[in-house]
Formats: sequence, C-alpha cells, structure tokens
Amino acid sequence: MTSFKNIKSGIASIALAASMSAAVSLAIPSVAHAQSAKDARTVTLSIGRGQQINLPRDIADITVTSSSIADVEVKTARQIYIHARSPGETTVYATDAAGKNVMVINVRVGKNIDSLEQMLSLAMPEADIVVTTMNGVVLLTGTVDQPEDTAEAERLVSAFVGGGTEVVSRLRTATPLQVNLQVRIAEVSRSLAKEINGNLATRDSGGSGFLFGVQRGRDFVNIGDLDTSGLPTLDASAQFGLPPGSLSLPFDPNTGRFVTSGTQFDFNKLTGGNILQAAGRLFGLDVAAAFDLSERAGLATTLATPNLTTVSGETASFQAGGSFPIPTSSGLGATSVQFQNYGVLLTYTPTVLSDGRISLRVKPEVSDISSQGAVRINGFEIPAITTRTVETTVELGSGQSMMIAGLMSNSMQSSIDKVPGAGDLPIIGSLFRSNGWRKNETELVIVITPYLVKPTDGNKIKLPTDGFNSPNDLERVILNKWNTDKGPESRPAPTVAPSAASSPEFSAVKKQAPAVKSASKKKSSKKQAKASAPGFSFE
Repeated sequence: MTSFKNIKSGIASIALAASMSAAVSLAIPSVAHAQSAKDARTVTLSIGRGQQINLPRDIADITVTSSSIADVEVKTARQIYIHARSPGETTVYATDAAGKNVMVINVRVGKNIDSLEQMLSLAMPEADIVVTTMNGVVLLTGTVDQPEDTAEAERLVSAFVGGGTEVVSRLRTATPLQVNLQVRIAEVSRSLAKEINGNLATRDSGGSGFLFGVQRGRDFVNIGDLDTSGLPTLDASAQFGLPPGSLSLPFDPNTGRFVTSGTQFDFNKLTGGNILQAAGRLFGLDVAAAFDLSERAGLATTLATPNLTTVSGETASFQAGGSFPIPTSSGLGATSVQFQNYGVLLTYTPTVLSDGRISLRVKPEVSDISSQGAVRINGFEIPAITTRTVETTVELGSGQSMMIAGLMSNSMQSSIDKVPGAGDLPIIGSLFRSNGWRKNETELVIVITPYLVKPTDGNKIKLPTDGFNSPNDLERVILNKWNTDKGPESRPAPTVAPSAASSPEFSAVKKQAPAVKSASKKKSSKKQAKASAPGFSFE
C-alpha cells in the first residue's frame, strides 16, 4: 500500500514538472515578442529617398517583409541603408548570430510633393490640369469635372506658391452643365355606372277611363284613345246589317277593318339608356310597363412624355395643350375674358452638384377640360378642369429614374330610391324602386429621368419630315401616292464657320483642339440620304 502511494506521488511530481517547463517555454516567445514591439523604430521616407541606420551590435541576417516598398543595402555589420521604392508600409528585421532581434524597423513610404502638378494630381486625380509658370505668374489650363474644382485648384496653388505670385485660371468644365429632363406621365381611368328604373301606367278604357301609374325618371309612354282623324271614312252599313248609307266609320287600310274604338300607345323615343317596354290589355285594362336599364362603361388613358433641356440653375417650362376663355366681370357691367391653360405642363429647375449629381425642383401637371362641375352664368357655360399635379425636389444621378408620384383611387357609390312598402314587394316591387350603382378607378404614375447632355452636330439629327417629298398631280391621282422619291436628297443644313485667328499660346500647353474636318459634299449627301427616312427615331 505504501509503495503504491509513492509511485502515485512520483507520477504527480513528473506531471507538475512537465507543465512548468511547458509554461516557461510558452512564456519565452511572448516576452521576445513584447521586446520586439517595444524596440521597434519607425522610419518615414519619400519615394526615391533613403536613410542610414546604425545598429547597436553586429548583425548576421536581415529580412524585409515587402521588398517592393523598401529595399535594404548592408554596408557593414553595424550599418545599413534603407531605400524607398513605392508607397506603402513594410517592416525590416535585423538579427544577430543567435537569432535575436538587434533592431525592428517599421518603414513608411509616401509620395513627396515636389511640384504643383504633382500636388494637383494628388488632390484632383480625375482632373487634367497643366501648370505653366513664367514671370511670377502661374497659369492653369486643362479641364476639371465640376465648376467647384476650378476654385479649389486656385486655392491649392495659392497656398503652395505663397504670396507674391499671381494665379491665372483658364480651366474648363468637362462635365456638361445642361440638363435634359424626361417626364413620363401614365394614367388609366376606368368608370362603370348602372341604373335600373321601373315604370308602370294603366287605364280603364271600357268604363270610367281611370288612370294609374308609377314613374321613375323619364316619361316613357302615352296612353290615349285611338286617333282616327287621319283615316278615310267609308260606308259600314253592310257590316252591321243596316240600310246602305246609314252608317259611316273610319277605315284602317293597314288592317282592312273599320275602326270603332280603341286605345293608342305612343312610346317616347328616349336617348342615353336602354329601355325594355311593353303595352297591351290585361284583365280589361290598358297596361304599359317599362324597365329603364342603363349601363355605361368608360376607359380613358393618358401617356405624356415631355422632354426639356436647360442650363444648370435656370428654370424651364413646357406646355402642350391650349387655353380656353373664361368671361369675368370687370365692373360697370363690362365683361372681360381671361384664358386658362390646360394640357401637359412641365416646370423644373436643375442644379448640377459637385459630385455630378443633379438636384431637381420639378412640377409636372396634366389637366383636361371636363363638363362635370361646370358653371353656367347668364347662358354661358364655363367648363371645369380636372388636374393632376405634383411639386417636389429630388436628387438623382444622370440617367437615374425616380417615381415622384403615384395614385391608385378606387371609389364606389350605390343608391336605391323606392316607394316605402311597395318597393319591398317581390317581383312587382321592381316597378316601385330605382337602383343606381357607380364605380370609378384611377391609376396614375409620374416618373422623371434627368440626363447631363452635350450639343451634337445638326447634321446628325433626324426629323420626322426627313425623306418626305410632296407628289405631283399625276402621282397623287393616278398612282395614289402620298410620298414621292423625287426631290432633294437631304434637307438644308448649316455649315461650320471658319475658325478665327488663333491667339498666342504658351509653349507648355501641348494639347490643342482638333481641327474640324469637312467631308466631301458627295459623301455627305449620300450618307444623309441613306439615313433620312419618314418617321421619327431616337437613334
């Protein structure tokens, strides 16, 4: 038993010693790492520059983590040179023969701004700026993306050169400042109306002539005695066994009978509805009944795509429609006339921002003349206007679209007019009530799309009238042509004016505007004749 305890305690002591040695071995690298990080030295260099480093003791090996950023040249065991090659950050490790770090160096390489062009290239990499210096004047030429970049370039150059030097800017804006706005207005309006009216009229023609009727809405029938004033009168004595010439009665040539008495039904011709009518004798009574069944369905669609171009910061307006007169009283019995616009109207103000985005203040409007809500004054009818308009401010990029307005309207109306009690009776109660039902649905979408645009050559623009020539009398009458191939091959087009005498240029400006090359008249006319065709195209 005692020997077992001794063995057990021996195993425990061995395990304890092993764990302590492992802990010591794990702690050594961490201490070495802490010492390396503590002793690290930071060196900042510019591209193409170098620095001499003196080491505290001899080294046996040196390592660079990224040789493309910095290179190391060893002169002696205690002296090295670090050369900067490209922008970035790297680390240099110098170790002795035992593998211990003699020195750890963090090298940071950046660009050294030695010239104005290099400074402007770093500040505005998207710009193309050429700097020319002469006689205390700095001239800036080239192009920038935004108008704000011109003032920023002047401020940077003034800060770099200091006072006493004049900065002259002849920079141009590469981004076009003309904005074309395309607005798409799509609307669909559906309406459905139903109405049912019952009418009834009776008369006792055999006795007292008592009349009874129920009527809703319109007068549909007239019941009266048969009108014989237009019928010829013939001798009817033989028909009743009387002596000749003793009885004369009206004779109806259509039926071939003598008319003694009867009922005449006259149905009125009504417009704006569908009417089911019937008339006759029932139980000794003259009866006329009608059902006014009216149903009206309407569909209206509107698609407008106005396009308008204007300069940044300016307001542009567009109208496709017309104006209608409105009489107004101007005092002392005089009447004046004012005109109200209607149709498709567009007003917008674009502003091109520094990052190329476009801020838009836009107000599209679509209006129609409507008879609903019209006002009648002294025999004059002033129509009403149904208007769909929206006004908002949005920010978009060139070619991006946004739906600025959307409407989905669904309304339903139902009404019943009836005679109390009688209108609730089954079957026959339909003659004592009127049922009306109306439903309207409207869907509207307005989408805007701005574009930054540049002017183009007038000869590249196609018109709907290109390629159209009026036919002569022979072609129009005999050949039934509305267009002829004879005529000018192309429409008249303006030509480019000769360039003016160029002003003296600085020698440092290398880029020149390309000269305008005029194509030969034959090639130009053939190309335009081939491209010209009736119709319209955006190509």
